[in-house]
Amino acid sequence: MKIIDLSKTIQYNAGDPSFMKVKIKHKSHSKSRLLIRVLGLPFRLFSSKFIGWADDTICKMGVHATTHLDAPWHYGPMSEGKPAKTIDQIPLEWFYGDGVVIDMKHKADFDPITVEDLTTFLEQHQITILPNMIVLIKTGRDKYMGTKDFFELGTGMSAAATEWLIDKGVKVMGIDQWGWDLPLKHQIKEANRTNNPEMFWEGHIVGIDKEYCHMEQLTNLDALPYTGFKVACFPLKIKGGSAGPARVVAMIE
Repeated sequence: MKIIDLSKTIQYNAGDPSFMKVKIKHKSHSKSRLLIRVLGLPFRLFSSKFIGWADDTICKMGVHATTHLDAPWHYGPMSEGKPAKTIDQIPLEWFYGDGVVIDMKHKADFDPITVEDLTTFLEQHQITILPNMIVLIKTGRDKYMGTKDFFELGTGMSAAATEWLIDKGVKVMGIDQWGWDLPLKHQIKEANRTNNPEMFWEGHIVGIDKEYCHMEQLTNLDALPYTGFKVACFPLKIKGGSAGPARVVAMIE
């Protein structure tokens, strides 16, 4: 079996906007020696091999700051007329299944992905979307990870395309750019320009009427075939969380 990592490395990136920045404090082996001494073990009883243990503290990391899986609670307090599920309430079965890559690298920045885009690709490659598949949208924008352009550029899933996948029985889908929708600043600019209240966050908001989850900030989708692999995308079990950082991997027999 070949296992392919689809997750962003959790680290500080100078190019990230302030609300996305990750800060990790790395503690050296020698620091723990002092802690053990304070807890009552004299240095003379330390093994000659015991240098100390390394430790790390995540000082700052939003649950949406790296590769993560959004829960229905992120989109709104209700989903399908019921209280929306938080990340710890989603059935584990959702997070493992047959994967499909839909290649949308040809889409220009700020040009939304439509139902026609999806169906054209699937027909060309004779791929059928089945219930409970995990669908990965490849845009190629993961090349901008760690730069300011990652937040600024990209295509994005339209509401209609998102709903179309849900209607096919897809509960989990993902994308290899900063967000599921068109870039945030572009959405705000265009909503103001067109005076259109339906434009902002349109892909996310589908989850209020039709329950689903999506992953953001995937990477390395170029390493996958379009079909013939499994995806595992288990998020951290955060009580009441709107999302969970996830180690997303693909498995090819």
